[in-house]
Amino acid sequence: MLLSSLRTTVFCGCRSSAKGFQHSSRSPQLRQWLVKRGQSTVTVEAGASSTPAAATVPNAATNRIVGRWLLGCSGLVVGAVVLGGVTRLTESGLSMVDWHLVREMKPPQTQAEWEAEFSKYQQFPEFKIMNHDMTLPEFKFIFYMEWGHRMWGRLVGLAYILPTIYFWRKGYFTRSMKGKVLGLCGFVFFQGLLGWYMVKSGLEEKPESYDIPRVSQYRLSAHLGSALLLYCASLWTGLTLMLPAHKMAETKRLMQLRRFAKGTGGLVFLTALSGAFVAGLDAGLVYNSFPKMGERWVPDDLLAFSPTLKNFFENPTTVQFDHRILAISSLTAITGLYMFSRRMVLPRRAKIAISLLAAMAYGQVALGISTLLLYVPTPLAATHQSGSVALLSLAIWVLAELRKMPK
Repeated sequence: MLLSSLRTTVFCGCRSSAKGFQHSSRSPQLRQWLVKRGQSTVTVEAGASSTPAAATVPNAATNRIVGRWLLGCSGLVVGAVVLGGVTRLTESGLSMVDWHLVREMKPPQTQAEWEAEFSKYQQFPEFKIMNHDMTLPEFKFIFYMEWGHRMWGRLVGLAYILPTIYFWRKGYFTRSMKGKVLGLCGFVFFQGLLGWYMVKSGLEEKPESYDIPRVSQYRLSAHLGSALLLYCASLWTGLTLMLPAHKMAETKRLMQLRRFAKGTGGLVFLTALSGAFVAGLDAGLVYNSFPKMGERWVPDDLLAFSPTLKNFFENPTTVQFDHRILAISSLTAITGLYMFSRRMVLPRRAKIAISLLAAMAYGQVALGISTLLLYVPTPLAATHQSGSVALLSLAIWVLAELRKMPK
């Protein structure tokens, strides 16, 4: 009975209060005051909620987007490196004797255009000395190989430049990241100019030389080296944006492992770069035996050129010997890195990366030996070159996993 009376009293009181509020709200002054108060409250709340959102750009989500973009760009660079290697192996790189940024994007269409392009090619040393009996269909094959490589290069440039503009306007870049992406875009442009500078070296008349026409091994190595640097920078930046750094105790052994990994990565890069000199001089076609070179461990003509330094860049025997030494040194260093890391407590991802690096190193050496013994068949040689990029990629992944926590 007491509870029923209390419930009735509370209900009646609430209803009378509501009626009183409705009556008072009919007053125009009070209603205007409430409307103004409500608008100001909404404005303050909207401003308060928008401020943190603006302050969080760039954030973890945008970093992942930028990281995926850079990883995609690095994949395109790998495609350019592999396609460039195939172009070199098929001796197609000198088929296009002009360089135009836009005009050459459309290949010859009619018979007359093809014959005009073939006529231009016939005026240069490669046709006169090597391909004087080449037919038009054979020329079309090497032309399309080089044209595909150049068009892929333009695709790489667009993949870097257009998203950079978009992400910059959206505010996805930090101040330091702006400098990095500008450097990457500038490097892409430099890479294109360096490619044409390399091709020009193979189009020049050299009356004093009796060698077959080929591009300068120095320019070829610079072209490949710059592509690898672009790839490494893009992959490293993308991985550091997407993979959070591990929280590891800064012990003496960990610092030693980091230094070991950096030295190993540098050795892998030098080995890949030395492969450009091997390709530029066709050094893979001399001494097709392993482990000895012919009947000797050290061939007689290792230092045949004078001055001595010239042998390391222009003597095919010395260039192949150097590549062998660097490859064996890289394999030894990677094996040592793997064994050193097994005695340490490391995050799971880091252990996987080091294990894959070791496995790839042995596979890459097997590919190199097979390519040499079989007299450099194009498919196997292209696979070996791709393997060098894969090995370099895993070395960068290892470094990304072992990097220090940002302060």
